[in-house]
Amino acid sequence: MTLWEAVAVLVAGVGAGMINVIVGSGTLITFPVLLAVGIPPVTANVSNSFGLVPGSLSGVIGYRKELAGQGRRLLRLGSASLLGGLLGAALLIQLPSSAFDAIVPVLILLALVLVVIQPRVAKAVAARRRPDGDPDGGLALLAGVFLTGVYGGYFGAAQGVLLMALMGMLLQEDLQRINGVKNALALIVNAVAALFFLFTSTVDWAAAGLIAIGSLFGGMLGAKVGRRLPPPALRGIIVVVGLAAVVKLLIG
Repeated sequence: MTLWEAVAVLVAGVGAGMINVIVGSGTLITFPVLLAVGIPPVTANVSNSFGLVPGSLSGVIGYRKELAGQGRRLLRLGSASLLGGLLGAALLIQLPSSAFDAIVPVLILLALVLVVIQPRVAKAVAARRRPDGDPDGGLALLAGVFLTGVYGGYFGAAQGVLLMALMGMLLQEDLQRINGVKNALALIVNAVAALFFLFTSTVDWAAAGLIAIGSLFGGMLGAKVGRRLPPPALRGIIVVVGLAAVVKLLIG
């Protein structure tokens, strides 16, 4: 990478770390940038998983107050995320790279749709919340978290949006506390996928390191001041960058 390419990756890491804490779709910022600097799609995805772990960790630390008293829930849902993330990472390695190249544009477009409709999903979630619901979400939530983990281990863009929608509908809990759990589950998926890739795939360590540094600071920024940023602006950035990634993949 040139100096300016390295700066672009670093800045993308900051943006992804911040957006992951607030919305949960930071991969749509970093992945296109990695493609733009010439990193192959699968290697870009693997390196991105490594780089986003510190950002996820800083987001969890920033939401530690909201996580208080949720240890049992984290253990239960975290186990599902761990198994799902491991399966998703294994699928990425076992399936041919041509399959990843073909499916990723579809996954990115799906993630962009989720990001765009997120406000409506949040309103629908709020309307359907019932005080007499299952406080643990039941088997439906456990299965949903597992499947989201599979998706997150394989690619991961907008897994946070999926988790917020699932937990928001199935848990009787404050949404900020749910956001804290979302950050913890995303950390588990990213970490187990990164550990799996360490022994099974090729990592661009320069790119992963730059994203790691950027996402670490971005996660702290998102946990502290990110809630004050206009959500429409964040979603607009995500959509523009995501569409650029789709174009890059289709014509590249």
